[in-house]
Amino acid sequence: MARDKSNLGSLLIRGGRLIDPASKIDALMDVLLRDGRVAEIALPNKIRGGANEKFDARGLIIAPGFIDLHVHLREPGQVYKETIATGTAAAAAGGFTSVCCMPNTQPILDSPEWITWLQQSERGAVVNVFPVAAATHASKGAVLTDFRGLQRAGAVAVTDDGKPILSDDIMRETLRVASEINLPVIQHAEDTRMTENCSINDGPTAFRLGLRGMKAAAEASIVERDVQLAQQFTGARLHVAHLSTADALKAVRRGKRSRVRVTCEVTPHHFALIDENVGEYDTNFKMNPPLRSAADREALLVALADGTVDAIATDHAPHAPHEKIIEFERALFGIIGLETALGMAITRLHREQKIPLARIVELFTAGPTRVVDLRGRGTLARGSYADVTIFDPKKRWTFDASKSLSKSRNTPFNGWQFTGKVVATIVGGVIQYRA
Repeated sequence: MARDKSNLGSLLIRGGRLIDPASKIDALMDVLLRDGRVAEIALPNKIRGGANEKFDARGLIIAPGFIDLHVHLREPGQVYKETIATGTAAAAAGGFTSVCCMPNTQPILDSPEWITWLQQSERGAVVNVFPVAAATHASKGAVLTDFRGLQRAGAVAVTDDGKPILSDDIMRETLRVASEINLPVIQHAEDTRMTENCSINDGPTAFRLGLRGMKAAAEASIVERDVQLAQQFTGARLHVAHLSTADALKAVRRGKRSRVRVTCEVTPHHFALIDENVGEYDTNFKMNPPLRSAADREALLVALADGTVDAIATDHAPHAPHEKIIEFERALFGIIGLETALGMAITRLHREQKIPLARIVELFTAGPTRVVDLRGRGTLARGSYADVTIFDPKKRWTFDASKSLSKSRNTPFNGWQFTGKVVATIVGGVIQYRA
């Protein structure tokens, strides 16, 4: 978690358009923050009394602090790629006040002791860090970790992200035990028995480049199985990470119709790019799941608009140059994405697809809180945490990867022009980023 600060004082945010989907508010409002909480929201100039600090938000959007359900902070063990301090600085620059970090570190986050270590103030986090713990010991998919102990230590979910739980029996037991303590299970949906040595989506681009392709069925089959298993336990909560295919989306829709507690997230790179963008073996376009077909992307765009998708998550995955600037098949999967997520969402979803701004804010705020229990976040209702994202939906800007606050530079979006820019990120009433 971000460092605890007492006597935080007060901050009055004036004149902005408040979009808070959880509270069903979309109007010009003033917001008063005091001692780390939302003290009052009111029509412009109706808040009585002063504040230690004022923020002029005229022409800007005031939103609940953005929540990223899926980031890799690389600590412990891989600080040459990223640290909690640098990763959360990049998160703040992208408007995220809370991030959920994945457990595939070195060592893997499979014990309460490591979950506690991750949240200590010495890590230097400038936004809230919510750990997601490993579902099985060393993420080997065989023996379940201590879910209750991990939850008590602060874990908000369990997953073997990057190493999917393939055994039907182990996944069934994972869902059963987690359902008893209302703990979400996040699944990286990939049948790795079908994707061995694959580095790109199966299709014409893979054929042209002479690369082995991952079939959509490798993702969809795991989602279908997990939805069926989740039906067996009242209270089981299944979340599909970085969903990328139309067929997997169909399985999620069927699950939701059957009242299974299944949620899903989509990344900006999957709704913005397709496999053809790989070009001539550009490893900055190599990620897992891989960029998919135009038809898959179209299905994701529809689901983002109609409410099927619960959240936009970045899957921020920093790597060092020597891990990416090599042959395509040898390069590691993953890209950074915290600082470009909002710009991509407004540019591609709002401006091009005409998805309402309120829906985009929902995908970054109220939607993620349906997946993991971050009570008092994802809204600016009175009494909630004073986590606020302020952005200019019309600001045009160009992303310069060399100026990223992340330690790594592995992005396909260097030099891209975006519309929609974070102006300020406020965590617990403290401005942690200001453009």
